[in-house]
Amino acid sequence: MGEYALLMLPSANRVYAQAAVDLTLAELAVFNEAVLAGRLVDLTAATIGGVGYVTFEADQLSERDIRFLSNASAAYALFHREGELLRPVPLQRVDQFDDDLITIPKYAGKTNEQFTKLLLNVTVLASAFASSALDGSLHVLDPLCGRGTTLNQALTYGFDAAGIDLDGRDVEAYATFIRTYLQRKRIKHQVEYGPVRHNKRVIGHRLTATLAPTRERYKAGETLRLDVVHADTTRAGEFFRPSSFHVLVADAPYGVQHGSRTVAEGLRRDPLDLLTVAAPVWVELLRPGGALGLSWNTHVARRDAAAACLREAGLEVLDGPYARFQHRVDQAITRDILVARRPA
Repeated sequence: MGEYALLMLPSANRVYAQAAVDLTLAELAVFNEAVLAGRLVDLTAATIGGVGYVTFEADQLSERDIRFLSNASAAYALFHREGELLRPVPLQRVDQFDDDLITIPKYAGKTNEQFTKLLLNVTVLASAFASSALDGSLHVLDPLCGRGTTLNQALTYGFDAAGIDLDGRDVEAYATFIRTYLQRKRIKHQVEYGPVRHNKRVIGHRLTATLAPTRERYKAGETLRLDVVHADTTRAGEFFRPSSFHVLVADAPYGVQHGSRTVAEGLRRDPLDLLTVAAPVWVELLRPGGALGLSWNTHVARRDAAAACLREAGLEVLDGPYARFQHRVDQAITRDILVARRPA
């Protein structure tokens, strides 16, 4: 049985850094249950040489195990403990693009990038398609995509990414960013952005992009697809085919400045109000065995009430390590995660 120590990635957000150890322990517990066959034991926090780590024991980790662990949201470095010495274990991240795809955008209300990665990770792991996380053959939808942090993380992993959002300014800002980024980085791509019409009426605007990490892969047809729609999330079924996504990842309205529904009806700031209407639409877009990961502010909706909305929509809400992600964001927001699976 070998001993390992995971060095935590520093976080610029002081409050998130305080919660990062507990969140990482919960995330690794999900990895352990979903794809590591329970081989990690004695997961705990430890201080080594005055520096904080998460430690665990395991039989000799395989290359596949290390590839999974390399993508933990707070993984900075992994070491094999040999007495008082730490021997580096090279990380093998699946990232296809530089991390500036995620870190460059700065705006008020942006979700912490580490948390975005964590939410995507645990949702993928909860699905029947977890093993595909290493080969990039997943399709991800963010039905409340805002300015695209989740979309960029999905692309970084080599996943096809799609999103929908009611705020046209956010969609336009994301379209401007991604076009500028792809051009500046000289990434081979094709981008279109324009209105979507139905019965001679504009029902939304849509950004579509085809891109690849290298020119060689683009020429070989090994491309990724990005598809972002400016429209109400409750109409997502008008823009995306049923059962076309492996995972859905959403940051629900916090009851602070977020909202949903049509302009004519007014913004909905209550996440339960949103889930009641939108969850059945989202479920239809999930493949059987697919998973939905939802983060929300517990000050405006109890966990059991939010879980009931997802169950009513036909999803199986997961407990165990998936119920260990509650953490404080600020005085008005205590964030939690719900992960649910569509029955196969």
